[in-house]
Amino acid sequence: MSALTGRVAVFVGARKPLEIREYPVPDPPPGGAILRIRRANLCGSDMHFWRGNAPVPVEREVVLGHEAVATIEKLGEGLTTDDLGQPLAEGDRIAFSYFRFCGKCWPCLSGKSTCPNRNEYWLGLSADEPPHFHGTFCDYRYLRPGHWIFKVPDELPDNLVSPVNCALSQVIYGLDRTHVTLGDTVLIQGAGGLGLYAVAAAKEMGAANVVIMDRLADRLALAREFGADLALNVDETSAAERKEQILDLTGGRGADLALELVGHPGVIPEGIDLLRDGGNYVLIGNVGPGRTVEIDPALLVRPMKTVLPIIAYEHWVLPRALDFLARTQDRYPYHKLVSHTFPFEQINEAFELTEAGGCIRASLEFDQ
Repeated sequence: MSALTGRVAVFVGARKPLEIREYPVPDPPPGGAILRIRRANLCGSDMHFWRGNAPVPVEREVVLGHEAVATIEKLGEGLTTDDLGQPLAEGDRIAFSYFRFCGKCWPCLSGKSTCPNRNEYWLGLSADEPPHFHGTFCDYRYLRPGHWIFKVPDELPDNLVSPVNCALSQVIYGLDRTHVTLGDTVLIQGAGGLGLYAVAAAKEMGAANVVIMDRLADRLALAREFGADLALNVDETSAAERKEQILDLTGGRGADLALELVGHPGVIPEGIDLLRDGGNYVLIGNVGPGRTVEIDPALLVRPMKTVLPIIAYEHWVLPRALDFLARTQDRYPYHKLVSHTFPFEQINEAFELTEAGGCIRASLEFDQ
């Protein structure tokens, strides 16, 4: 056991302040690593936990946080390169998969990204259970073998990299799975961090028109900076008016594909309705169970529209997301996505501001 100790922000219940505790930092496992967190963001799913509508049942005090950039504090025996074969050394900045596929379940054996055990060593463990550092709302992260690790290009600053292993990778994977094609019209519901990334990614992947919908005027203005062709405020337009504008834009067809990035089921029927026949609808934002919406299945079956839920991505996505950022960082205002930064010890203030809708993405900065 090393002599290091580190702070951990522990989730102790819905809408309760996270408790900062200190634990001893263990040695890394063979094939794994101890990471020092540089910056960790508050993602939408962290907010779902905090509000009490968590994606999975939480019956213990856990360590939240998953969207982060880190440096290698200590390498475990046998870990010498990242997943692209680049040599690793202590002090290297890395991006890593926050989930870990088990490799033994039927989805894993079938080559799918739907491993039901992917969060076993994160949300499945209590904060008081060694090695303690299970999430990213802590000074260190205990990384087991099986996580994907990639070195971060030197030209990318931390505030651009910290959302890459969740927000950016999720939307890149969603767009790829729905086969965005040159000239497509892409509809994005929600102009938060994922939605703004989706505007840029859709444009770079060949979309001719990107339509984004939200109720916050400042976020819609930022979406235009990212290249959105049509930004619709849902509080200032009716559903009929929004449909008319999208039909006008597409020659009466409707959007080729749409991404739900709001996290509220109430937007789903409209998203499906605005698709063309044969269009694809990607569900990413609705991760918390217990909330429902009524859908007429015939409106999917007859026009053969496809609904695709996504919550975890494949191995290839993370390095391509890093490359995407490095190639396009001068074309899009990515620096505006992490809108507020707090020192780690002010994590509860970051949750409060995010809940109040006062930021796009709040980020925690750690002592180095």
